[in-house]
Amino acid sequence: MKLFKYIFLLTIMICLMACESTSVKNTSSIIRNGIPWFDDRGNIVNAHGACIVKEGGRYYLFGEWKSNDSNAFSGFSCYSSENLVNWKFENVVLPMQKDGILGSNRVGERVKVMKCPSTGEFVMYMHADNMGYKDPHVGYATCKTIAGDYEFKGPLLYGGKPIRRWDMGIFKDSDGTGYLLVHHGIIYRLSDDYCSAEVKVLNKLPNSGESPAMFKKDGIYYMLYSGLTSWEKNDNFYFTAPSIKGPWTRQGFFAPKGTLTYNSQTTFVFPLIKGNDTIPMFMGDRWSYPHQASAATYVWMPMQVDEEKLSIPEYWDAWDVNTILKVDPMDGTEKIAHTKFKFDNGSEWEKQNSQFASNQKGSRMIVPFKGRKVVITGETNPRGGYARIRILNKKKKEVYNSLVDFYSKTVDQGVRFISPELENDSYTLIIEVTGIIPEWFKKNGDRFGSSDCYVTVENVAVF
Repeated sequence: MKLFKYIFLLTIMICLMACESTSVKNTSSIIRNGIPWFDDRGNIVNAHGACIVKEGGRYYLFGEWKSNDSNAFSGFSCYSSENLVNWKFENVVLPMQKDGILGSNRVGERVKVMKCPSTGEFVMYMHADNMGYKDPHVGYATCKTIAGDYEFKGPLLYGGKPIRRWDMGIFKDSDGTGYLLVHHGIIYRLSDDYCSAEVKVLNKLPNSGESPAMFKKDGIYYMLYSGLTSWEKNDNFYFTAPSIKGPWTRQGFFAPKGTLTYNSQTTFVFPLIKGNDTIPMFMGDRWSYPHQASAATYVWMPMQVDEEKLSIPEYWDAWDVNTILKVDPMDGTEKIAHTKFKFDNGSEWEKQNSQFASNQKGSRMIVPFKGRKVVITGETNPRGGYARIRILNKKKKEVYNSLVDFYSKTVDQGVRFISPELENDSYTLIIEVTGIIPEWFKKNGDRFGSSDCYVTVENVAVF
């Protein structure tokens, strides 16, 4: 009888462990768009204008290491992952240089990395500029290991002269040939060591744009571009061609017109291998100027290819990278009743259509909760601003503090924030209107951004 009880209890424990393991596995395969991601240290993943390189069975994410204070270059970051979801911080692989085109008060953007087949070295490319975007260069750096300290080499040369261009991208063809992509359709073929440009393959592509990204599928080349609207989002578009030399044909938008590419801008297309198929994964940035480090987020989506038609037919808040299927971002959560919401001054918050909105600087929504993670859903719109999100433990000690951007040119309802993993305990969530308006100006003085500083909250929920 005792043996039977032992076996029974052991069976129950194994089942519980299996269930828990399955739950973790499922969670670890979910990509959540438009919200901050957190690394293995609990810090926000800071990797904008990014690319992904797969090496040794791991994914390596390289991006701009942004600050919240300035657009000046502070470094390029590297994270690694086994599943494209849980990211380990590796290194600031290229910091600000003592002087030169990536020195102080300079801009460093659009970092891209490729492994050179002929040398085995990893070569990094970037757009370097002054703060006024009037001194553009394409620079490069090299490293023998993928996540090590990259050595900055200076400007990339073509015909012995620096390439003086802005937004850039890269592409490695199936034969290992490397290419540099530049705004307005210029394409350079790189040398065998990837450290210079040898041939200008394409001099210009009419009606193209900036933030170029290329991939190849079934013998067809696809080139993605963004329109020129500064930090603002727009409807990105694409071209196709039977070869890199062309002829290139403009095909139109790859996301529904008016969605502004789901409020994002193209940065890279990663070839996601699933069985015998390769799925192009769109990587886009939701810029949040000027507070990029904490408030800028990412949109990663699988792209559909039907003959030469490229599309992302609908936006997915969350999707399973293993099954390539949309999932409910609120699955497993429990909503907190609005009656439990507290306000410093309730009159400062308008309630319309089950949403609370305020543009009064310093006004706070206070929500007690118990759980491991807290979720905020709400609306971004053309009059949105920054919210300060704070979490206090039951001893009133702050355990989390960051900004969340509630601005978008087109109205969007969805998840705005999911906290990092917390101990399962009681907490207080504070959502504060900062009064800070996301706004910026083009070189000619044209203003972009929000018309106000509203924060609009629909629900708060807990995992």
